[in-house]
Amino acid sequence: MLGSTHGTFTTDPRRAHVAACGELPRHAVHGTTATADDLDVSGRPLHADVPDLDRFFRPESVAVIGASDTEGRPNTGITRQLIAWAERVGARLHPVHPTRTSVFGITCFPSVADLPEQVDLAVLLVADPLPVVEQLAEEKVRFAVAFASGFAETGEEGARAQARLAAAVRRSGMRLLGPNTNLNAFEHFREDLEGPAIALITQSGHQGRPVFALQELGVRLSHWAPTGNEADLETSDFLSYFAERPEVGAIAAYVEGLKDGRAFLLAADRAARRGVPVVAVKVGRTETGARTAASHTGKLTGADAVVDAAMRQFGVVRVDGLDELQDTAALLARARPPRAEGVVVYSISGGTGAHFADLAAEAGLPLPALGEAKQAELHQWIPEYLGVANPVDSGGHPVGDWRGRKIIDAILDDPQVGVLICPITGPFPPMSDQLAQDLVDAAERTDKLVCVVWGSPVGTEDAYRKTLLGSARVATFRTFANCITAVRAHLDHHRFTARYRSPFDEAPRTPSPSFRKAQALMRPGQQLSEHAAKQLLRAYGIRVPREQLVTSAAAAVRAAGLVGYPVVMKASGAQLAHKTELGLVKVGLTSASQIRDAYRELTDIARHEGAELDGVLVCQMVERGVEMVVGVTHDALFGPTVTVGLGGVLVEVLRDTAVRVPPFGDDQARAMLSELRGRALLDGVRGGPPADVDALVEVVQRVQRMALELGGELSELDINPLMVLPRGQGAVALDALAVCR
Repeated sequence: MLGSTHGTFTTDPRRAHVAACGELPRHAVHGTTATADDLDVSGRPLHADVPDLDRFFRPESVAVIGASDTEGRPNTGITRQLIAWAERVGARLHPVHPTRTSVFGITCFPSVADLPEQVDLAVLLVADPLPVVEQLAEEKVRFAVAFASGFAETGEEGARAQARLAAAVRRSGMRLLGPNTNLNAFEHFREDLEGPAIALITQSGHQGRPVFALQELGVRLSHWAPTGNEADLETSDFLSYFAERPEVGAIAAYVEGLKDGRAFLLAADRAARRGVPVVAVKVGRTETGARTAASHTGKLTGADAVVDAAMRQFGVVRVDGLDELQDTAALLARARPPRAEGVVVYSISGGTGAHFADLAAEAGLPLPALGEAKQAELHQWIPEYLGVANPVDSGGHPVGDWRGRKIIDAILDDPQVGVLICPITGPFPPMSDQLAQDLVDAAERTDKLVCVVWGSPVGTEDAYRKTLLGSARVATFRTFANCITAVRAHLDHHRFTARYRSPFDEAPRTPSPSFRKAQALMRPGQQLSEHAAKQLLRAYGIRVPREQLVTSAAAAVRAAGLVGYPVVMKASGAQLAHKTELGLVKVGLTSASQIRDAYRELTDIARHEGAELDGVLVCQMVERGVEMVVGVTHDALFGPTVTVGLGGVLVEVLRDTAVRVPPFGDDQARAMLSELRGRALLDGVRGGPPADVDALVEVVQRVQRMALELGGELSELDINPLMVLPRGQGAVALDALAVCR
C-alpha cells in the first residue's frame, strides 16, 4: 500500500447523413443545444460542458425524502448519517415524511411542496423515485440522489423503468445521481490532510473503499461519486468536473460500463488538456466480467480492446487491481513532474537489487547505467567488489552510519536520474531504521521522486509506520509490482501530457469532396463487390491497382494488355468475402491463353457456388511489399473505430492488430503500428528494404476520414491486403470489403 506521497443535438442540414447513426450523444448539461461548430463531420460533439456540481457536493440546503428515526429501519441509519454529514458541510437539512412531525428532533415536512426553502439537494429514500422526481421538478430542486435498486440491472422491465426515470429527469432540468447507488458521496472526509487530493468515482461503492482508506495513511481525498446505474449523471460528468477542481491531483475510477463513449472521450480529453492524471479499473476484460458487470449496473462494457485503446489515446492509466488503483492514483496525485526519466535501484542486497531491476526492466522502466565518474564516487563508501552501475548494491554496512546518506545524495545528484527506488525486503534494525530516515531526509531536499518498497509482511515496524508513512515526500509501497506499475504510470503520464494535443481541435467539421462521391456508391443493407469497394477507396484518395471489370474472356484478354502482364484475375460479386478459399483468385497470369482459361474457371466456380457475379476483375499484379490490413468496424459504445494490423490470408490467425477511436492524429496512427508484434516487418527484415510507413499512416488517416464521414452508412470496411511498398513507393489496396448499414 502506498504511503503518504504525497437534450439532444441539432445537426447541420449539410450533414443530414448522420441521422443514420441513431440518437446522438447529449451535452453534459441539460438544455444545451449544439451548433454546427460544436459537432464533427459525423454529427458527434466536439466538447462537453462541465456540469456545475458544487451544490451537489457542498449544498446549502438538503431535503431527505422518506426520513425516519424508527430504530431498526434502514432509512433511520441513512437519515442519521445524512444529518451528521449536513452538519459537517454546513448545510440545512429538512426531513420529509407524510406522517411525521419531527425526525431526530428536526422539524419534518409532509411533502416537498411544504419545504420552507428551495433546496439544492434531495436525497430520495423511497422505493419508486419517479413520482418524487416530478414533484422536485416543480420545486426547482437542482440535484437528487436515488438509492433505490430494481432498474436496468434487473433486466428489460427494469431498463424500461429506468428509461422513464431518465426521461422525467431530462424534462425537469434537475440532475440525478443513481439509481442503485449508495451513501459514499456523504462519507466523512478528513479535513486535516494537506496536498493534492484524489477524487474518486465508482460504479460500485465497495470497490472504492481501498482508495478511501488511503486517508488513514495520510493521502487526502476530496470527493467520492458513486454513480450507480447512471440514469443521468455519469462517470464522464464527474471526470469533467473533477478535472477542473484545483485541489484534485488525480482522479481514481472504478468503471463497470460506460453510458456514452464519446462523452467519456471528451471528459478524458479535458483531464489530459489540464494534465490531471486519471487512473481506472475497467471491468469487462473477459466475457464473464462483462456479463457480471451488466447484471450489476445494467451497463454495456463495450469491446474491451476498443475501451483499452480509447483509454490509451487520452492518457487514462488502466490498472487491474484495486491495490494498483490506490497506489498508482496516490503517486500520481502527489509526485512532482520528473526532472529526468532515469530510474536507479538502490538496495543493501545484490539479490534484491537484481530481482527488482529485472522486473523493472521487463516492465519498460529506463534503468540507465551510471557513468564511470559517478561509480567512482559511490565506491568511496561502497566496497569495490560490489556493483554500483545500476542497480547500486551497498552491501548493507554503509547504511548504518554516515555513509548511507552520502550514497543516496550522490545517486540523486546525477542529472540522468529522476527516480530512486529502494526495495527493503524486510526490517533489519537498527540499520533499516537509519536507512528509512536517510531516505526521508534526502527526499525532503530533492525534487526527484524517492520510492521505498517495504516488504515486511508485518507492517507494524516504526521505520514503516512512523518514519516512511509519516513523510509527505517518500512514496512507500508494499509490493514490487505495485511500485513498478505506479512509477511507470508516473513517467508515462508526464511524457503523454507534455506532447498532448487534443484531436478534437483538429477534427473535421464539414464533409470532404470525397463524401458525395462515396455516398453515390453506398447500397444500404448490402455488401459491396470488390470493384465497388475499391471505387469507394479511390474516392478517398487511397491507391488501388490498375484494373478493369470484364464480363467475357475476350474482354479479359484485352484488359490484360491494357493493365500489363503479369496480372491477377478475381471473381467480383457483392456476396464474395473469402475468394481465395473458394479458388476465385488467380495470380501471375502471363499470357492470353492463361487469361481465357482463368476466366472460364472463375465463372464455373462461381456458378457452382451459386455466387452472383458482376464480372471478373483483371488487376495489376503487385508483389513486393508488406501485407497489412486496415479497416473500420462499429463499436456499440464508441461508434466507428479504425483498425490496422498484419494482413494477408493469415489475418484471422495472427490477430496482430491495433485499434483507435476517431478522431486521432498522425501520432496515434504511428503508435498503433508500434503496438503490433510484427512491427519489425515494416522496418525491413533479412536484408529487405524498409516499408513506406508514411504512406501506411496516410492510408490509416484517409480511412479514419471515411469512418467519420460514412460512419452512419458504413458498417464495416476491410482493406486486406494493403500492400505497403518499399519506402517512397506508397501503398496499394489489393482487395477490399465494404458492408453498408
